[in-house]
Amino acid sequence: MAQTQIEAAIKLLLQEAEELCIGRQITELEKVPNALEFAREYYAKNAPVIIRGAVAHWPAVKKWTPEYLQKTLNDKVVDVAVTPNGYADGLARQDGEEYFVLPLETKMPLSELLKRLDDPMGAVHYIQKQNSNFSEDFPELAGDIVSSDLDFAQQCFNKPPDAVNFWLGDERAVTSMHKDPYENLYCVISGYKDFILLPPHQLSCVPRRSYPTGIYKQKSCGQYYIDPLLDDDDTQQHTEWVSIDPLAPDMGTYPQYAKARPLRVRVHAGDVLYLPNYWFHHVQQSHKCIAVNFWYDMEYDSRYCYYRMLEYLTTSTADMKS
Repeated sequence: MAQTQIEAAIKLLLQEAEELCIGRQITELEKVPNALEFAREYYAKNAPVIIRGAVAHWPAVKKWTPEYLQKTLNDKVVDVAVTPNGYADGLARQDGEEYFVLPLETKMPLSELLKRLDDPMGAVHYIQKQNSNFSEDFPELAGDIVSSDLDFAQQCFNKPPDAVNFWLGDERAVTSMHKDPYENLYCVISGYKDFILLPPHQLSCVPRRSYPTGIYKQKSCGQYYIDPLLDDDDTQQHTEWVSIDPLAPDMGTYPQYAKARPLRVRVHAGDVLYLPNYWFHHVQQSHKCIAVNFWYDMEYDSRYCYYRMLEYLTTSTADMKS
């Protein structure tokens, strides 16, 4: 297919989605939907929805202060991601090269983490390990959430969560724009989260490419640097990642982003955001924000096949070779 035909087809896709109001809004509900309503109005349409106050009655919302966590967890040692700039799993430059960089991962007592969160001049610390760390690392807190309140989603997806994750960090911690192969129920417990969302059909508007992969390390003097990650044969590892920062988009370098129609929503304590699979999202948060999210494996159905085709059609020739 000629490049002009591909461009015309993508233009038609964006135009028809705009005319049909697909991905144009985030519905707000004041009560939890039943499984049928959720399946029909949101899951089937791959449409996000925010349910205000859905978990406001959870004991966690009333009890989870830093002091409560420290006492209840008995100042246990926790896994923490550390970065110099707040971007764990994000882009950064070193010696003129732009990398996709993983955070330095360390362990420390919860009391030490809470102290470091209040140091505005220090490195950025974040509990963000996405391996069902809530279930695995914080069983002492399980009684403070009422997961049965989310049964409407489990009945819709016809499966239990694949992972339940716990998040705690300071306001400098930013989640760069990305997508996940999960249905996501994001529950804010304390503070708030600010999401910027883009629907999957706007993939052509989202610049992305393959970057050399690195990980943050720390010198004995305390300075952070990027250590390139190599494969077993000493070749540089690469990761495809979104190139643009939606907070300060470089339209000169990435003019296609001008066609994107980002949605913005603030999720307060007690709210639940349903984020469908493959929706791009960028996240900021308030200081010491606490959240728990539930990941459900997506269904690899015809929508996934169409998305993969669109992904291929919008990938540059250079990236196909890399």
